Amino acid sequence: MTSNPIKVGIIGVHPDKGWATTAHVPALKALPQFRITAISHNKQEIADASALKFGADRGYVTTDELVNDPNVDLVVVTVKVPHHLELVTKALGAGKSIFSEWPLGMNLRDAEAMNALAKQKNKFTAIGLQTRSVPAISFIRDLVKDGYVGDVLSVSIIGSGIIWGEEINESYLYTLDMTNGASMLHVPFAHTLDATLFALGSRLASVRGTLSNSRSMVRVAETGKQVPFTAPDQIVVGGLLENGAALSAHFRGGLSRGTNFHIEINGTAGDLILTSPVGYVGLGGFTVRGARGDEQMHELQVPQTYDRLGIEDGFSQSVGIAYSRIASDMLAGTHLSPTFEDAVNLHRVLDVIGSGNGERCDV
Repeated sequence: MTSNPIKVGIIGVHPDKGWATTAHVPALKALPQFRITAISHNKQEIADASALKFGADRGYVTTDELVNDPNVDLVVVTVKVPHHLELVTKALGAGKSIFSEWPLGMNLRDAEAMNALAKQKNKFTAIGLQTRSVPAISFIRDLVKDGYVGDVLSVSIIGSGIIWGEEINESYLYTLDMTNGASMLHVPFAHTLDATLFALGSRLASVRGTLSNSRSMVRVAETGKQVPFTAPDQIVVGGLLENGAALSAHFRGGLSRGTNFHIEINGTAGDLILTSPVGYVGLGGFTVRGARGDEQMHELQVPQTYDRLGIEDGFSQSVGIAYSRIASDMLAGTHLSPTFEDAVNLHRVLDVIGSGNGERCDV
């Protein structure tokens, strides 16, 4: 433990399940720059059990108690997206720094409001676009920067939405309502697009998108009941990068028997491919392949110099690396972490794509 670790309060923690327990707590436990001092849950007995299990000083039943705890420096928001605006607003009002899971808000308007308040309060913010922290993504970013592919000509993406398929768990039914801001467009597609642009070191100059439903109904896993499939399960996007290179992307609901995840970067000097047997860039299991000149495509091992923090490939590893960058930003004044400003920019791109009118729009 460092002499003055960043004291963390996590909103929304269960001792045995949930995103905070699966990804955030193991990541924080692996980093001496942090100490979990407070945890909240809307049931006191669960808050207490979580605090005891994870070594926090306090287990709170309300957000107000946690954000006003003087023993909390960084508030981490890990609950469902519809609650983000209220919780982030409270934390900023209490003068805390914030790490919010992505998506920042249910929509662009809410994201802009939180970003504006953070600027007004002059507080540190970080957004959970942790796929930027995946070692394979960082490796590709460095290869592109160092000229492995030469000038980028195009990038092609194929992805699978996994849970937006033939069957869905009851706990994910809220993701079928686009207004909740947690659909396939907002979560796996957005994470993948952001990580791809980060690897390319570029932004979109223009983009257009088409959304559709190939499934009208979906089966609830726990009951077998069929419910309307109201969120798109097909996302088709085309755009241009700042240098004029073409970008194309197709995300499909569920899982494919063929290609589930594939990013291909084509350049004047070489090509790079990132694949995974699972549906999108956040889940791990990556293979990087490349070729230059007359070479055949071959695997490129991600060097061990890309710090994995001793955490196995997967969510906790990328979240842990994201936290290590947050620690550097907060303690050393670097600017390594994506911020609420980055979140607003990504929300803006999703707004254009989500309009679904097939028209090209500048972003």
